[in-house]
Amino acid sequence: MPSNRSKSEKPEAAKQLRRDPYEVLGVSRNSTDQEIKSAYRKMALKYHPDKNANDPKAADIFKEVTFSYNILSDPDKRRQYDTSGFEAVESESQELELDLSSLGAVNTMFAALFSKLGVPIKTTVSATVLEEALNGMVTVRPLLLGQPITKKVEKQCCHFYSVEISESEARAGLVCQVHSSDKSKFKLLYFDREDNGGLGLCLQEDSAKTGKVTSAGMYFLGFPVYRLDHTLNSMAAAKDPDSAFFKKLDGFQPCELTELKAGTHVFAVYGDNFFKSATYTIEVLSCEPFSEEKESLRAVEAQILTKRVELSKFETEYREVLAQFTEMTSRYTQEMQEIDELLKQRNEIHASYTNAPPIKRSSSRSRNRGHSKEDKEDAPVREKKSSFRDRNKKKKWFNIHLKVDKRKPC
Repeated sequence: MPSNRSKSEKPEAAKQLRRDPYEVLGVSRNSTDQEIKSAYRKMALKYHPDKNANDPKAADIFKEVTFSYNILSDPDKRRQYDTSGFEAVESESQELELDLSSLGAVNTMFAALFSKLGVPIKTTVSATVLEEALNGMVTVRPLLLGQPITKKVEKQCCHFYSVEISESEARAGLVCQVHSSDKSKFKLLYFDREDNGGLGLCLQEDSAKTGKVTSAGMYFLGFPVYRLDHTLNSMAAAKDPDSAFFKKLDGFQPCELTELKAGTHVFAVYGDNFFKSATYTIEVLSCEPFSEEKESLRAVEAQILTKRVELSKFETEYREVLAQFTEMTSRYTQEMQEIDELLKQRNEIHASYTNAPPIKRSSSRSRNRGHSKEDKEDAPVREKKSSFRDRNKKKKWFNIHLKVDKRKPC
């Protein structure tokens, strides 16, 4: 009979069957983040469960593609994999992106509940939307520079906008910002024009709470501009509270595109709420009047990068001091217990220097018994006194002696 594999052997076999993430996505080890992202989106669109409902092989490929992208899209995990392979990557902490349009009502409800409880749930753009854009089957509305537009987009639907910029405006830089006053969840998307005339997703920014609104923005200023991914390493931070601080800047990564060329560019707003539509305002600005703001942003982000390096060094120092503090606290407790025990032994030895018999202390029970006996003995006396008083009271109250002169008639 064939031997049965133990449960511990099954994960090991699964690890050996894993393919190289670079091989899965069809990219080289020197590929840029943008090349990896583009390859992932094309393969995810091809093998998405919505398009291959009855194909289990496509579903397995889709999972493999998503798993590979989760490794290569994270700079830390990619570096760990390049150094030590799959063993250095915690597969349990991989965050999957959910397509809400493919979830049922019950699963969507659970996802919304976990999101309300603070569990980070990453979502992806609906495969239907991406396929329609790729096939050129979407409506694109014109959007003028400096003229904001307020609209409402249904959940898991998308509004497309085209922006025309000149050579001077391209050199000055371009900023696209979207905000929602009712704190709706949405995604800001940027599309490239494909050879077939369709639109391929190139950049994506998820909305984040900033004050009393949710907002997202893309900045094409001619120099590297950084974005902050708040969901990166969120599960690791949940396991260790200190990690929430030290990993706060790990998601501070440069955007894939730094500038746009003159011509027509397509942006889109995707409704990412679980159940309701998203109200938003989109605006595209030329950065020509904002030269001071450009320099200030460059300077501040340079300081943030410096602070990230300092934070990494500080974490090492903090961990060492924390370990010493924990050790000293443990030793303090141990020393206190040992001293108390020695003093107790000393007092017992002092008390042993005597020939007198040990004093027997009456217990509370014996004292209580003594009190009860005394109470019983005193009870008849108290009863006699009370009965005597009662008789006197009756005599005084009922047996009143009236002095009547018998010689005089009434």
